[in-house]
Amino acid sequence: MLRLRAVCPFSWRMFQFRPYSCEPLISQMNKCTDEEQLFDLIEKNKAILSEKQLGCGFNILWQFQKQKTSSLKNVECIRNHPQFLTLLNLTTSKMEFLKDSTLVNVLYITQKFAVEAHDPLVEALVTEAWRRIERFDIDVLSKFSSCLADQHLYFSPLMGKIADIVNRNLETIQDLRSLSVLMVSISSLISQRFQEQLVNKTELLFDGIDSSQVITARRIVQFLRNIKYSYYPLLERCNKVFLSNANHLDLESISKILTLYHSLQFHSFEFIIMAKKRLTEMIPLFSQPASFVKLFVALGPLAGPEEKKQLKSTILLMSEELTSQQALAVMGAMEEMESRNSHLIKRIASILHKNLDNYKPVELLKITQALIFLHFRSKELFVKLQELLLSYLKISVIPSEICILVCAISMLPSPHLDEAGISRIEAVLPQCDLSDLNGFATSVLRWIEYDHMYLDSNTGKQLKLLQKLDHYAHQRLQNCNDLNLLWEELRSLKGDWFADSLLEETVATLQRLMDEINYINVIHPFAVLAVILPFSILNYDPPQRDEFFGTCIQHLNSYLGLLDPLKLVFLGFSLATLQYFPEDLLKAIFNIKFLARLDSQLELLCSSLNMRVQFRLMELNRAVCLECPEYQIPWFHDRFCQQQYNKDIGSMNGAQQQIYKMLAEVLGGINFVKASVLTPYYHTIGFECILDKRKKPLPYESHNITLGKLPEMHWGSNTQIVGSRLPPGAERIALEFLDPRAFCRNIPHLKGKSAMKKRHLEILGYRVIQIPLFEWNSMALSTKDARMDYLREHIFGEGKS
Repeated sequence: MLRLRAVCPFSWRMFQFRPYSCEPLISQMNKCTDEEQLFDLIEKNKAILSEKQLGCGFNILWQFQKQKTSSLKNVECIRNHPQFLTLLNLTTSKMEFLKDSTLVNVLYITQKFAVEAHDPLVEALVTEAWRRIERFDIDVLSKFSSCLADQHLYFSPLMGKIADIVNRNLETIQDLRSLSVLMVSISSLISQRFQEQLVNKTELLFDGIDSSQVITARRIVQFLRNIKYSYYPLLERCNKVFLSNANHLDLESISKILTLYHSLQFHSFEFIIMAKKRLTEMIPLFSQPASFVKLFVALGPLAGPEEKKQLKSTILLMSEELTSQQALAVMGAMEEMESRNSHLIKRIASILHKNLDNYKPVELLKITQALIFLHFRSKELFVKLQELLLSYLKISVIPSEICILVCAISMLPSPHLDEAGISRIEAVLPQCDLSDLNGFATSVLRWIEYDHMYLDSNTGKQLKLLQKLDHYAHQRLQNCNDLNLLWEELRSLKGDWFADSLLEETVATLQRLMDEINYINVIHPFAVLAVILPFSILNYDPPQRDEFFGTCIQHLNSYLGLLDPLKLVFLGFSLATLQYFPEDLLKAIFNIKFLARLDSQLELLCSSLNMRVQFRLMELNRAVCLECPEYQIPWFHDRFCQQQYNKDIGSMNGAQQQIYKMLAEVLGGINFVKASVLTPYYHTIGFECILDKRKKPLPYESHNITLGKLPEMHWGSNTQIVGSRLPPGAERIALEFLDPRAFCRNIPHLKGKSAMKKRHLEILGYRVIQIPLFEWNSMALSTKDARMDYLREHIFGEGKS
């Protein structure tokens, strides 16, 4: 034996270190049924493991992990196993021999097992990958970019290098799956031009993908969300992929897609109906808080009464087990659901209260908004909230975060901001965008209103701060040279400050950037409503009115069956205010099939939006019946209107009583004027009177009016024209006192809804007198005599009697 060893030392060495089985090691690995078997193999063969076998070991571990149900617990067990550490150490020693794909795959799997980014192996893998990066193929590059994203290295030089490689090789890339991964990873640091190139490339490659590639479509939507670009053609195509794979979408996918759609303000009625059905089927499947909370958040805002009841009762039972983040998610969903379940609100609020110290500023804002919206009252909780918000404000230096903190403080029951807080706001103003400036202004205006109410003395400081906000907002608009950036800053503004202070400057900026408007960022069927809305609200005709509207409708016609029902209703109403009634659009809305779809969608909306849609449908129905009787579209809103207007019968306020007395005096008595009149088709009129052909007031039958109390409303046929019941030559007069909201800002130009109402009343036989309240309350009409003369002139066409 010794002689044999001396003759063949090499052969003996090989024999000594062969595995205990003659079967190749990779085959043995593939036959393992659990991690312990695999680790046993690694322990027995660690001295001879090749780089290929190491890569195989990582792959098999990951396959086992994907099959686990309690994955988090298993991850910890694997990560702390001695043979997993052996795998890491062996891989480190053989780093330079690993193939490119194996190198990146090992990095990917170690991250899935929660190995820290500062672990020597992870650092070595990233460094080696950076050294080789120029030779990576597209698939390896995409996986590497995903690994960097998992480490939150979105803005790192290495991610910049990947973006540069993608940019240089974009024309040759043909794999949309890999490209979609790269697009999401590099989205934080690419130029607008590069974004557009990626969108164009995605469109070119989209036809080549398999319709089952839900993950690729989801990544494309995520990329659009990341770059804040609601590009409808791509969103529509991705939506078709989701719908065609509805039965394969799990809770995670549906939840993610709904969140992305919400961020992009993209509405798909078909997807929401599908999502509601799939999520409702999942209710019995989840008993653990983590998964059930995700279901609650996704389904809650879409659910019907029975499903909501089931969701709330289950989450109440689980409430003791909820983490701080799960409680926050539940509270946000309850706000969306407009929940009034006081027991559940109180239980979730107590969890939030216990964990307040652990929440970030933006989360504290969400908590504040939700608690106030849900009418939750707890002095102790609000005091703690205020202390936390003020403490964050003292140390924060990020403009958007300071804006969030200030907004949350201003919403609290007793808002207070000291000198240091105001100084903190002033310090960041030069860095703020329009959205932040608007947020600050809204908060300051809340404080001013609160101080007025409680006679506080801080208003002077707040007014000075408002002036500074005006200054920096004007500066921001004057320096803006990018229409997309401007739109992003303006799209979510709320409150009146911006419109009151910056309207002219904004219009001037838009005119300066007009050349950036093109067919890509304007005319898509999903965008037509947004294009028409300003004309409709402000009551202005666009240039080449008929050609313009005709082009819009032409783009819409092939999409009439695809658009969300509520969007179609809003679109029809907007066009109606402009006296534009496209027959195809109206017949698409006023048919039984469409109205059934609309009813289905109304069930998914919060109560406020549900009611708004119903009112818009009623108003559109009324406009068509009055202005286009030739279409023979029936009036079917009697019952709806009766239900709504029966709620509104109440008392006249002091100003109405004063006007009522004056009109009675001008007309010759209380029996010559009616207050709060309801017309056919349910328009309400402030005051009504009738003059005969000689302009002499005609009395009404006694209607037993007690001053301050509105008359009862008697229901009859609402399709009979009022004027047909008058004596020959008589005229019925409607007097409307219009507040400033009925007019465009700073000019006496009537807005669309008020102008449409005037048209309708005239069709119904009225002479309409619209009196602006800013005119009625002006210095010129500061005396009773002046007002009486004003009324006589408008009613009789004469001045002083």
